Amino acid sequence: MSGTVPNPFIKKILATAGPTPLPPRVSSVMAEPVMYHRDPAFVEVYERVLQQLPEVFQTENDVLLFASTGSGAMESAVMNLVRPGQRVLACAAGKFGERWLQLLDAQCAEVVRHEPGWRKRIDPEDVDRLLTENPGCEVVFATLSETSTGIVHDVRAIAEVAEKHGALTVVDAVSGLGAAEMRQDDWGIDVVATGSQKALMTPPGIGLASVSERALARAESQPGGRYYFDWGRTAKAQRKSPPASPFTAPVTLISALDVALEMIHTEGIDNVFARHALLAKATRAGASALGLSLYGDPDERSNVVTAIELPGDVDGGAVVRNLRDRFGITANGGQDELKGKILRIAHCGYFGAFDIVTSLSGLEMTLSELGHPVQLGAGVGAAQQVFVDAGSAVGSS
Repeated sequence: MSGTVPNPFIKKILATAGPTPLPPRVSSVMAEPVMYHRDPAFVEVYERVLQQLPEVFQTENDVLLFASTGSGAMESAVMNLVRPGQRVLACAAGKFGERWLQLLDAQCAEVVRHEPGWRKRIDPEDVDRLLTENPGCEVVFATLSETSTGIVHDVRAIAEVAEKHGALTVVDAVSGLGAAEMRQDDWGIDVVATGSQKALMTPPGIGLASVSERALARAESQPGGRYYFDWGRTAKAQRKSPPASPFTAPVTLISALDVALEMIHTEGIDNVFARHALLAKATRAGASALGLSLYGDPDERSNVVTAIELPGDVDGGAVVRNLRDRFGITANGGQDELKGKILRIAHCGYFGAFDIVTSLSGLEMTLSELGHPVQLGAGVGAAQQVFVDAGSAVGSS
């Protein structure tokens, strides 16, 4: 075998926005014997998960559970709400906003595309204008946290505009749910799609769609076009007493999610939001102290991932490789048009203060080794000061 042999003594640190690190308790439960998905012992776990999920979404809705990734939950929204030829509005200001466009194109919808550019936050006034100029848009698709750019969009204001025009709002919260503040019912959002592998601190493999009664009614009026992802079938099965999954459930992952949701409940959802906000604030402070700029138009809500513009005198790809191979830190580089231009340090899910301090330390050393002038310890010190000023313990859930 050719190539460099990885050093087995380099501790691996996962600093990506998905999959994210797992709490030991979550990892441990997955080592237990696999249960039959119709066994009463598993049905008890399944019921508990279905009861706990609405707290994270801040909703009274059914949260429909699928064995899929978050993209599967997103596709379920398109398949249930849109038929070929129907007019919808889709907002895309990054790679994952563009996924809405791709899913809708695959469904042969008539798509009004709002693409202001990757650096931009979606402006609700533009959404209002486009809905006025394009009557008949019955559904608006948007993104809460755009993982490719670090920008969080104002989905509350977007939902208010959509409601004014009589349209449903569907939000991709795959990375944002449980990290960036989102209160589905209070904000009037009809559908929220997410996955298990980010702030929910569970491995990939569970897709979730929180669906309002209005959205379920629309889906029922749109027959055909789906089978596995049929919301009506899944809702009917989950509403049984005891609940049932219409197909084989991902039993091991659901057991893991059960533990993770209990951890979130114990911490309290508002405390979860506050912890993510503090981790993000410290990361931004560290980047600023190193003289690095944040990408695009971020603000205090960007609690999922911090996108840092890399200096022009270093190879962006080398930064990612050096962090991984030299220091064991796996962080995301840029995607598509941002490849080699940014570094994304995540802080969603099972992250604490020292995950941020370690990631910034690795970045400092990497930049120094690649020839960029940097004051070692400057970014680390700035982040530490944020945590000290917070005056409370900053661990993980």
